[in-house]
Amino acid sequence: MAFALRSALRTAGPARAMRKAAPVVAPSRSLNVSAKGAKVDAFTIEERGAKDTTDYRIFYNAAGKMVSPWHEIPLFAGDGNLHFICEIPKETSAKMEVATDEVGTPIKQDIKKGKLRFYPYNINWNYGLLPQTWEDPSVKNAELEGVAGDNDPVDVVEIGSTQLAMGGVYKVKPLGVLAMIDDGELDWKVIAINLDDPKAAMVNDVADVEKVFPGEIQKIVEWFRDYKIPDGKPANKFGYNNECKNKAFTMHVIKETHEAYVHLKSGARANKEELSLL
Repeated sequence: MAFALRSALRTAGPARAMRKAAPVVAPSRSLNVSAKGAKVDAFTIEERGAKDTTDYRIFYNAAGKMVSPWHEIPLFAGDGNLHFICEIPKETSAKMEVATDEVGTPIKQDIKKGKLRFYPYNINWNYGLLPQTWEDPSVKNAELEGVAGDNDPVDVVEIGSTQLAMGGVYKVKPLGVLAMIDDGELDWKVIAINLDDPKAAMVNDVADVEKVFPGEIQKIVEWFRDYKIPDGKPANKFGYNNECKNKAFTMHVIKETHEAYVHLKSGARANKEELSLL
């Protein structure tokens, strides 16, 4: 993923409110996913272990078999849209994530020094990942001072008004991307909106986000820049002078990270990181 990314646009920003939504869950080998709305409901979600413990997991099942949310939910949802797996619902603080090193890649709470991890304050957006993407840690980005990928799927910040369900799978519209640099690693943050959001039809690119959700992207930059500071760590940085890049640039990032994922999953690229490919 030697990102020779060339396209640019400007920063923008969104806003918030809170309703309850249902997910769009639907698997496939890349499973065939169909749904009338943004929510895909073809999966059964199975919780194992007690919540708020290191044993807690969310597994996905389809047709009586366990499926991996990272590997078996397709990335592309048609009409330029993507599937988004919500790991952390907005206005919550438990740092949940897909366990890329465990069979079935279930969602679990991140652990550090034997303790469950929490953000120091609630995250104000739905947060999760794009399935079938991967940021290759062996490839350096020449446009960003040679930083390499963080060995994870691409992250999504969903800016809609509804609190989505943990583990839910939704169709989203990609709008822009931020190049966060976290501890020397590149950690793309795709800005997207749930297709069922009342304002989804009003935004198609970064410039629209600034008009419809004024100031929101700046809030996202500041939140992700500063959230480690209360723990005594330095602020995160952003490439491209903190600019949120436009949709064309975003789709190129997604294409490159999907290709990196395909190379990893197919065996064309050695799995030196010992990730679970099942």
